[in-house]
Amino acid sequence: MQQAPRHDSQLAKEVAKFCLAQVTSPQASRTTFPSSPLWAAAAKTGTALWLDTGDVDAAKELWVREFTALTTNNTLLNKEVQKGLYDKMVPAAAALLKKISPDMTQDRLIQEIAFILNAVHGLMLVRTFDADVSVELHTATAHDVEAAYQYGKRFHAICPTRFIVKVPLSAAGLLSARQLHDDGIRLNFTLGFSARQNWLIASLSKPNWVNVFLGRINAFVADNKLGDGVNAGEKATLGSQRGLRRLKKEQGLDVRQIAASMRSGQQCEDLLGLDTFTIPTAAAKEFLKKNPAPAAIADKTNNDPKVTFAATADVAGERLDCFWAITPQFEKAAAAVAKLDPKKSTADDVIKTLAANGITDLFPAFTHEEAARLTKEGKIPVHATWKERVKANTASWDGILTAAALASFTQDQQALDDRIRRFV
Repeated sequence: MQQAPRHDSQLAKEVAKFCLAQVTSPQASRTTFPSSPLWAAAAKTGTALWLDTGDVDAAKELWVREFTALTTNNTLLNKEVQKGLYDKMVPAAAALLKKISPDMTQDRLIQEIAFILNAVHGLMLVRTFDADVSVELHTATAHDVEAAYQYGKRFHAICPTRFIVKVPLSAAGLLSARQLHDDGIRLNFTLGFSARQNWLIASLSKPNWVNVFLGRINAFVADNKLGDGVNAGEKATLGSQRGLRRLKKEQGLDVRQIAASMRSGQQCEDLLGLDTFTIPTAAAKEFLKKNPAPAAIADKTNNDPKVTFAATADVAGERLDCFWAITPQFEKAAAAVAKLDPKKSTADDVIKTLAANGITDLFPAFTHEEAARLTKEGKIPVHATWKERVKANTASWDGILTAAALASFTQDQQALDDRIRRFV
């Protein structure tokens, strides 16, 4: 693919003007929204409240002044685009891009229009809810340090006070995120599944937020009959929160923890006090319906819930505690990676530095056949497919879940891109 346009190019400037011109609705004010005593009590535990949706109507049902942000991703944006909301805008965007850059390839054109759709939808959410909005990079940039950096800069330039740039977890993403951080851009580092991943991310990239996709961890354990699937994601999220607090105390790093992939109102209650919730609308409704007693609305971040694995699970051999354990060896490896120069280093440098310090499982390399199998399996990998690689220490369950999540997002990105192709 052609090199990504620079953030300070004429094309980037014209695209930014185009995006801003598409959203003409007045800016809402949070003070005009109602307040919720329950959500207010939850926020008093120290948790920032975000909604995990790009659906305006769904968000309006729940939005109160205690919510401060919305999270979008490739999947959620695709759902909105497939409704046909932006079909009329796509030809105009294509005409602009072809005028500015007549030699632009078809693939680059599609990626640029996808960027425009993401930015315009994000601006619409900002205006409608007076909210910060996390906007996600195209999956084609996940392993391209320079492209992720340039597009991250461009998102920021369009809405510097309200956009939060989402960078997916990859060795390349660690480096592009650090460059964006060094330029003062707010970052939501996504697709994390473990405390140790977030320790590494915080050490090198220093983003504002990191994630644990806790619902998928529980589903992985339960679906593969490795245990009952209760509390594994919660334990990982709380372990990551404590790790980040230790990093702040020991190294001064201010990186906040997001609970992502929340599946229930009970999880909202059990994780109160966490830095940030990004809550799907179904889980938010369940929490409101549950309406916990005031005594239950308290900081739970010192909890360490019990996880029960099946008797047949090889917990030690497969390092099933990787979701919440941060070993001294891993801390040493992360410290070595943190010394890399983000502007001169490559993704291979990150992987080689980890390996030189005994960590060979975090970023598994996949053959073409393995990558196809991972994509086919979907968001929840099949245990039997990967257990031998995990035992051989060439893959880990947190690393495989991250790769599966990126593969799933890539499929949704492809569906969005295919819709664009119908109109250009």
